[in-house]
Amino acid sequence: MTIVEHLYELRFRLGMALLAVLVGAIFGFIWFGTRIGPIPSLGDLMNEPYCALPASARAAFTGHSCALLQTRPFEAMMIRLKVGIAAGAVLTSPLWLYQLWAFVTPGLYKKERRFALTFVGCAAILFAGGAVTAYVVLPEALRVLSNMGGGNFVTALAADEYVSFMLNLLLIFGVSFELPLLVVMLNRVGVVHYDQLRKWRRGVIFALFVFAAFVTPGQDPISMCVLAGGLSVLFEASVQIARIHDKRQAQRRIDEGWDGLSDDEPSPAPEQTPPIPDYDPALNFAPVADQGAGQGAGHDIRYDDAT
Repeated sequence: MTIVEHLYELRFRLGMALLAVLVGAIFGFIWFGTRIGPIPSLGDLMNEPYCALPASARAAFTGHSCALLQTRPFEAMMIRLKVGIAAGAVLTSPLWLYQLWAFVTPGLYKKERRFALTFVGCAAILFAGGAVTAYVVLPEALRVLSNMGGGNFVTALAADEYVSFMLNLLLIFGVSFELPLLVVMLNRVGVVHYDQLRKWRRGVIFALFVFAAFVTPGQDPISMCVLAGGLSVLFEASVQIARIHDKRQAQRRIDEGWDGLSDDEPSPAPEQTPPIPDYDPALNFAPVADQGAGQGAGHDIRYDDAT
């Protein structure tokens, strides 16, 4: 494909991804005020952490035992739209992630496709796990923050600030839980090794607690400790995965005869080497085998003079 064709393909994929997000946003907007069978409405799910506070700590309004405070005209509509878009983007993530995947995958080899697919799947699971953890922690974080006044205040949260606080907490936990995946990837490509991670363990754990203290939006001890503790556990899991990987790599090098060689000793070469394609100087190209999606066997690759 030419550069222009790649740009057309990118435009198409981005358009389909945005369409999927739009459909999800419409669904989320409707779901905000509608209960789907046994599943509560999105508005009830949003208010549940606030409603978990003791009744004596919440401000009571006429006809509403547990409701957020609307302080500006049309604020409820904008919040419903914001929450609907966020929920729709999460629910339709397989669709728009597939569009991005379909644009990238033709340039990858089969092994690289399988590795990248595993990477994307693990990233989605870790992000969802972080978001769920944040939602479970949120009621306790609100309880601690509301009790800071020693019973001299009544909590009447503004809807916009409460929703922003919730979404930021979910996003921070979800993105932070990608840490072990990053460590494993760096270990796979040889940037860091188990011995280095083992030496850095204490410093990294301390840095994770400092990081959690700065990024949590409420600055409450509950969410900070849960985020730092979760990241520490995930980091230790990634260290153990790196240990297993490095051990297998070392054993493979021993089996292949790469270890124990002196500096002036040649490395072991394969018994059979693939044949080199014939080069025709008249046509200035050499036939090569299939190396990617969209190329058939014997596809001709032309070289310029520099190549």
